[in-house]
Amino acid sequence: MKIKDVKVCILRIEGTNCEDETCAAFRLIGTSPEIVHLKQLTGPCPADLRRNLNDYHILVIPGGFSAGDYVRAGAIFAARMKSTLSDDLKKFVHAEKPIIGICNGFQVLVELGMLPALDGVMSDSAQAALATNESGRFECIPTLLKVESEGKCVFTRKMKRGKIVMFPSAHAEGKFMLPAGREEYLLAKLEENDQIVFRYVDEVGSYAGYPWNPNGSLKNIAGICNPLGTVLGLMPHPERAFFRYNHPDWTRTRLSPEDPGDGRAVFESVVEYVTKKF
Repeated sequence: MKIKDVKVCILRIEGTNCEDETCAAFRLIGTSPEIVHLKQLTGPCPADLRRNLNDYHILVIPGGFSAGDYVRAGAIFAARMKSTLSDDLKKFVHAEKPIIGICNGFQVLVELGMLPALDGVMSDSAQAALATNESGRFECIPTLLKVESEGKCVFTRKMKRGKIVMFPSAHAEGKFMLPAGREEYLLAKLEENDQIVFRYVDEVGSYAGYPWNPNGSLKNIAGICNPLGTVLGLMPHPERAFFRYNHPDWTRTRLSPEDPGDGRAVFESVVEYVTKKF
């Protein structure tokens, strides 16, 4: 498949606010992205606006504050998706088509039961949570991440394990948590399955607390994938580090502002996977 034939569905509802940046990132890679409202996939819209999820090769749930983050961040978006799109989402994953949830999108995937998905493609109930930051406030800062994936995750195959990258964070509910009493067991399963993709680190690559870990996530976890490696959720925003000039220190690096930022590899990795797979 040629890159220009890769169709990307960037899914939004009311409150989503990072769809344009995410769409631009995929467009700049050379794919054919489209911003699609949930209602366009579920039917209550004019016929000419109707879309079918199976026509796309990549599904993206971007950041923002879907449905105003009422109830819990991502909960309403997830409930609407689960009630109307469960079968299509399962088919999408079974076809090994990739899905990425960024920030609010990560929260949605966890609420859907699509991450960590240790007992199937979509769990009946959430197996993890993204809780209120330990600081008790919205954190909007550059964050350093260490790539932990050993190669399973299709979104990081162009990133070497151990590499430190900078993606900005902007969230109030990003503290990754697992059920009390099962933390050690579930952590061991995530490690065994190579599902921990990113961890927060300091400038020398060591796991550290606040502000390096902006939310207090368990074991500094910033992003995980499903057991297949085709569904990724992460709190920091790779689309906001697409160019070198998106980095706060770019003027000191002597690199061109148009050079690749750290986030571009996420988009290049998944597009390369799709062009080879389909």
